[in-house]
Amino acid sequence: MMDIQAIKQRFGIIGHDMYLERAIQVAVQVAPTDLTVLITGESGTGKEVFPKIIHQSGARKHGAYIAVNCGAIPEGTIDSELFGHEKGSFTGAHEARKGYFEVADGGTIFLDEVAELPISTQVRLLRVLESGEFIKVGSSKVIKTDVRIVAATNVNIPEAIEKGKFRQDLYYRLNTVPIIIPPLRNRKADIYLLFKKFASDFAEKYRMPPLMLTSEAIEVLENYRWPGNIRQLKNVTEQISIIEKNKNVSGQTLSMYIPRETGTNLPMLLRKEQNDERLSDRDLLYKVLFDMKKDLLELRETVKTLVESEMEEPTGHILKKPVIYKMGSKEETYDNEFDKSPRIQVITEESNERIHPSVVVDEILSLQKKEIDMIKQALSKHSGKRKNAAKELGISERTLYRKINEYGINL
Repeated sequence: MMDIQAIKQRFGIIGHDMYLERAIQVAVQVAPTDLTVLITGESGTGKEVFPKIIHQSGARKHGAYIAVNCGAIPEGTIDSELFGHEKGSFTGAHEARKGYFEVADGGTIFLDEVAELPISTQVRLLRVLESGEFIKVGSSKVIKTDVRIVAATNVNIPEAIEKGKFRQDLYYRLNTVPIIIPPLRNRKADIYLLFKKFASDFAEKYRMPPLMLTSEAIEVLENYRWPGNIRQLKNVTEQISIIEKNKNVSGQTLSMYIPRETGTNLPMLLRKEQNDERLSDRDLLYKVLFDMKKDLLELRETVKTLVESEMEEPTGHILKKPVIYKMGSKEETYDNEFDKSPRIQVITEESNERIHPSVVVDEILSLQKKEIDMIKQALSKHSGKRKNAAKELGISERTLYRKINEYGINL
């Protein structure tokens, strides 16, 4: 069995955090077995390295290794991708096709973003885990496979189970051996080490001197939360390497490349204990939309109360009992002889129209339109690259793909 330092060197892992080293140790220990492993951690923490460690350190290292991003495959085709299909099983199936579970027989399949799988696909996956069997789309023939499954997610699966988005029995089968990857903000001693590694790599790539940080800059680097984790740190290092001519970077210069608003993985309105922290752009947008919806509901109730109170005469005598109130009618009627201002048409009990006690208020601002605008802006910013746009919006690539089709957004 390889020691931890040899594994780090082989797979390019930087850092000495004890929780990171514990994760590596578990991966190495479980590699010789066929136990299913579930890797959890925030986006950008490097979860994709650990399935490779498990595969290369076990008996299946000479077999196939296939990594599948479950969130990037449209819901309508994911069963075909994973399990294959027969010729003519659906529109466009001009020939039979092998799925990943058939191709990787004797090897390892890494299911990234496994929580994005549709419920129907989760049922198929559970059968593979329990019996090693699956059926191609459009076929009735049972196929056997011997595949090691390693899954990863940045979703809180117990919460997804409560919401009915993930099967509990599948979770227990996947979570035979859990590996938890710590976020970068919990590895402060490793942040500067990673920065120096990235700076050295980019200096070599672009043929320039490597970046050097002042003590003040190192403090700024280590005190930032890094919500995007290692991926964000690498991107920031590359930006500074290319843009800054002075390679001796001060704290002030570094701060220009780090967003002021430190965010969380959840909207701040759901995290009351962190109200004192500054909001990220996405958190602010969530809060604006939430407050907007709340204001519209309050407006509806206020208008309803005002309309009902206006149905009374100044003397306190009540007119005929109103049944439906129509706003903005072309043929306006008046509530009483004292007030000639056109406001509301009153349909009384003598009317043949159906009784409806509510007040209809048009919602001027549409949340759906806001969502469409957000998607268009993200796609435009990233030149139509859905993966990058989905990352900025905080949704999976498959969800973004579905929303683009649902709203008919032209790229």
